[in-house]
Amino acid sequence: MAYLTLFLTAFAAATLLPAYSEIMLGTLVTQGFSYWWLWFSATLGNTLGSVVNGIIGRQVDRFKDKKWFPLSEMQLHRARNRFNRYGQWSLLLGWLPLGGDALTLVGGIMRVPWLNFVILVAIGKGLRYAFVLWLVAEVSSP
Repeated sequence: MAYLTLFLTAFAAATLLPAYSEIMLGTLVTQGFSYWWLWFSATLGNTLGSVVNGIIGRQVDRFKDKKWFPLSEMQLHRARNRFNRYGQWSLLLGWLPLGGDALTLVGGIMRVPWLNFVILVAIGKGLRYAFVLWLVAEVSSP
């Protein structure tokens, strides 16, 4: 049940919902849960949450002319230009606390091929969770 809860928290954290999977991950590490399954659950959940952002991004062009749409045409243009400057490799930074979710959204807007999208996002998020696991293990070990 702990792994499922971590998965769901990591999933929510990758979307616009307020969730902090690193805190839960650290807590579960100190309670003796398997590092491997913690890493896998968090990485999978967070990556799939980013896929949701990518799906939403792919729908932007359908709604960009609506009055309620939160971004102007100029903001979308700037986001596309910035993404084009660094390309799909910027998805490796999808783990960043500030701006990472936006990167995955723009990756969807730019229609990065799904295989590339998932692999790049998963690598970045997997490395982040590996680092968090290592850090918690180092701090909590005698």
